[in-house]
Amino acid sequence: MSIAKLPRRLALASLIALTTWAGTAAAQSGELLRIGYQKSASLLTLQKAQGTLEKRLAPLGVGVKWVEFPAGPQLLEGLNVGSVDVGFVGEAPPIFAQAAGANFVYIGYDPAAPEAEAIVVPKDSPIKSVAELRGKKVAFNKGSNVHFLLVKLLEKAGLKYADIQPVFLPPADARAAFEKGAVDAWVIWDPFLSAAEKQTGARVLADGRGTVNNFAYYLAERGYAQKKPQVIKALFDDSTERGQWLRANFKQAVALIAPLQGLEPEVVEQSLRRYQFGVKPVTAAIAAEQQKIADSFFELKLIPKAIRIADALPAGAN
Repeated sequence: MSIAKLPRRLALASLIALTTWAGTAAAQSGELLRIGYQKSASLLTLQKAQGTLEKRLAPLGVGVKWVEFPAGPQLLEGLNVGSVDVGFVGEAPPIFAQAAGANFVYIGYDPAAPEAEAIVVPKDSPIKSVAELRGKKVAFNKGSNVHFLLVKLLEKAGLKYADIQPVFLPPADARAAFEKGAVDAWVIWDPFLSAAEKQTGARVLADGRGTVNNFAYYLAERGYAQKKPQVIKALFDDSTERGQWLRANFKQAVALIAPLQGLEPEVVEQSLRRYQFGVKPVTAAIAAEQQKIADSFFELKLIPKAIRIADALPAGAN
């Protein structure tokens, strides 16, 4: 009997067992690809659940170790201290990390997803526009992709970053503060954004459309990227195939990802529809967009020094 014909729980158990076996067998060589991921990264969550990367890397004698982080800045810290080899984050974390001296390179990016991040307020909040955030407490994860979104939306509304009271909190703590009324607004990304909308009735003041790109980036420790191009290629090939599978099997993907993220299927479905999945090499044009963010952060004194994104590109990419 095939796994597809087994009862769902037994099939899942069998899949996990096969995945563990593949990873363990490959890891006997002593070589591991350590991937830093966030539970909110739906495609990587899918790859982890299905074990496709482990199977792809097994012929190379490479196992996979998945290391979860609550958000991008923490993941970049892990990359910088050597606890992971590659990671997947939003636009802002690499800029803060590069300014702090982290030694990594951009190895790929996912398409723009401006609708997948937004400023939200409680459903009964009197605040109706971004301009009304003057003097208000706004929660967000410092150094994350939404940090730049907030800066640009305030600018668009005629406000300065100094006009609001930033409250630096990771997603879980920010959600708690938001629900208790300890903050006036929350800047957050999906699937946390969709969860807040569906579960609390949170109202979107503005999302990234027309303001930011909200690209997501694959990063690698510089030495690892130079020494293991075949492993990086395998990761990209698997990510591309899983992205295609997700789009072709959307409902099945939702059903698989939802329990792993601890969210209702309708929340995951809304979140997934806001993202495009298709990793590509970082081009000069994409790097130029990232440079604009870095320059903006330096002008606001959010990073201690000016940086060149080109310095964090693989050899030959710039």
